Amino acid sequence: MRDTRESRLLLVLLIAIAFALITVDIRGGEESPVDGARQAAATVLGPVENGVAAAVDPVGNAIGAVRDSGDRHDRIAALEQENAALKTKLGSDDRNASKVRQLDTMLRSAGAGQYGIKGAEVIAIGAAQGFSWTITIDAGAHDGLKRDMTVLNGEGLVGRVTTVGPNTATVLLANDPDFTVGTRMEKTDELGFATGQGSRPLSVQFLNGKADVKKGDRLVTFGSSGDKPFVPGVPVGEVVRVDPSGGDLTRTVHVRPYVGFTKLDIVGIVVQAPREDPRDMVLPKQAKKPEKPKPTPTVTVMVQPNGDLVDGSGKVVGNINEKPGASASPGASPDASGNADTAAGDAANEQELS
Repeated sequence: MRDTRESRLLLVLLIAIAFALITVDIRGGEESPVDGARQAAATVLGPVENGVAAAVDPVGNAIGAVRDSGDRHDRIAALEQENAALKTKLGSDDRNASKVRQLDTMLRSAGAGQYGIKGAEVIAIGAAQGFSWTITIDAGAHDGLKRDMTVLNGEGLVGRVTTVGPNTATVLLANDPDFTVGTRMEKTDELGFATGQGSRPLSVQFLNGKADVKKGDRLVTFGSSGDKPFVPGVPVGEVVRVDPSGGDLTRTVHVRPYVGFTKLDIVGIVVQAPREDPRDMVLPKQAKKPEKPKPTPTVTVMVQPNGDLVDGSGKVVGNINEKPGASASPGASPDASGNADTAAGDAANEQELS
């Protein structure tokens, strides 16, 4: 196209239309009028993204082996069998070994929480329809995925499904500024709401402004009505900073998420919620802090002119003139006798030297 006045006007018009659509989409939120167009784009572009992912990743199809987690009653056994089968299929090179580790951790976490999950692989990051923190996964409506399903991995909460195409889906990540999830603190059950802050820690507002929160406390999802968009018990993160309440009705803390949002690869979509809230069962076990060694008590012994050995309380515990192996003076304890023998030997050596 030649650089003419008409081409410049067309370019300006297209840019204006693009900004207008972005503004309408952002203001519309989940009920955006362009949501239909977004789903149509997912339908058209999803197979292309899948094809590219399949071309560059020879083990992408193997993820399908973990799509179904089995019947509820045999969930954990089925997950372990699927994991073993995947290890055999994926091989032993470095990249595939990493996938095996991620799958193993995710399946164990799903088993601990009794979540029925469908495995998927991240095939794209970001989104053409906005500037949100999102990923595209290689599973969609044909795999039973629906909007507002919880997404997790072996580390914790990844996000929630926002758009579903036939073979792909878009996931809004938990660190997106538009992402909010109800949280519950381990042990104390204090409730709050976590909001994404991009590359910074999550901001969590506790409903109780006087909540006893300290660095290192851990949070899980509280769960939603009908388990959508969030199932309960999914690990969220760990408190790294606590802001003073200042008399406010709520209290804000900063939480480092367990999930590394810049290195996502294998994820699981919860298609079947647990019958009961797993509470803190999915949280990793914390290593016990090593106990401080107990201080060894010291006994001070003084030598009297007559050779008696006297401890700090004035009690006679021995005599330097006693022969080695002789019993301690009456009333001396076995420990004190041992200390007395040692002190007597030292005193005798000092006399020989002098």
